[in-house]
Amino acid sequence: MTRHTVPVSILYSTTGAYASLGREALAGAMAAISEVNADSSLAFRIEPRIDDPAGRAERYALLSEAAIRDHGCRHVIGTITSWSRKDVLPIVERRGALLWYGFPYEGYEASESAIYLGACPNQHLLPLFDHMLPRYGQRPFIVGSNYIWGWEINRLAREVTEAAGGQVVAERFVPLGSTEIEHLIAEIHQKQPDFVLCNLVGESATAFIAAYHALRETVSVPPVATCNVTELELENLDVPARAGHISTSIYFDDLDTPENRDFKARMALRHGRERRLTTSFVGAYMSVSILARAIADAATDAPDAIRGTVTSRLFDTPIGQVGIDPRTQHASLRPHLAFSDRNGEFRIISSAPAAIEADPFLVHALGKPAVGRDNTGTVLKVIK
Repeated sequence: MTRHTVPVSILYSTTGAYASLGREALAGAMAAISEVNADSSLAFRIEPRIDDPAGRAERYALLSEAAIRDHGCRHVIGTITSWSRKDVLPIVERRGALLWYGFPYEGYEASESAIYLGACPNQHLLPLFDHMLPRYGQRPFIVGSNYIWGWEINRLAREVTEAAGGQVVAERFVPLGSTEIEHLIAEIHQKQPDFVLCNLVGESATAFIAAYHALRETVSVPPVATCNVTELELENLDVPARAGHISTSIYFDDLDTPENRDFKARMALRHGRERRLTTSFVGAYMSVSILARAIADAATDAPDAIRGTVTSRLFDTPIGQVGIDPRTQHASLRPHLAFSDRNGEFRIISSAPAAIEADPFLVHALGKPAVGRDNTGTVLKVIK
């Protein structure tokens, strides 16, 4: 059987301020493409068009436009930051293409030209604060990268804290990619918050955690909590600095399910058994694999047909079965909370009992008596 070729744009910054995230996502996308292309039962092969915007704002729109116009790509797998996603969305909307976005983000967005496979606030921030506020206290210090992700997550964190009767000790921003954070550490030492919410991205997050550890070697300080820090940000730290941080994600390498065990076994054949997998890798992998199965079902890569297919069935993934809401085109996802150890691995301490339907505009979530609950009202449960 002759297999036809489907060109797909892969758009991640593998150089620049958050290059490690981009390299991880590219590896995940290419792993999925390799599996698709090795499957002779499929009538098509995926031909990746790989571009590196290098973390530069002006390059995302240019590269996505060229991939669609000049190379026939009707699907863009990519972007990490919210400003890069928002630069690409007008391009795919105008060109009738589809963007596949697999990273956690701040919500308050829904486009018919995007499939959102990353968690939104009711799937990350609210479960995190449902855990942190009653256990550590209601006086967080909040720091974020100075762009839409940091602005919106900081704002939501402040609203959730105040709704619970607490008060944000301070809210600070750092330029995206900046590692100059000593002033934040001094202020945290002075104000003694109950915990720190870190919404920094890439190198900024790594620098902050390293400096925060230097402080905790001299005085007792509360933990760092985060919605977006992964094993990637920890791996370049000294061993003691890696431990003791709380993160929420839809995927951790530690996830002990049949789906993830099978997935890790397949990835070990490709990358080796020492390779830790992260949500960045898995988000990109899921984007490609779900797209491929939708193309097989629809017998076309036409975005309108793919949109109808992905919102009308469930897909088996490394994180379990995933469904995509036809109203918002966001995935229902199961959040986990994890605690980092000295090896730089996150060990899951609690999980939602089931996938939580995305509520990107927080129409329902913020109106509930207790934040961080799923749409059945059930809180995260401890895994024994």
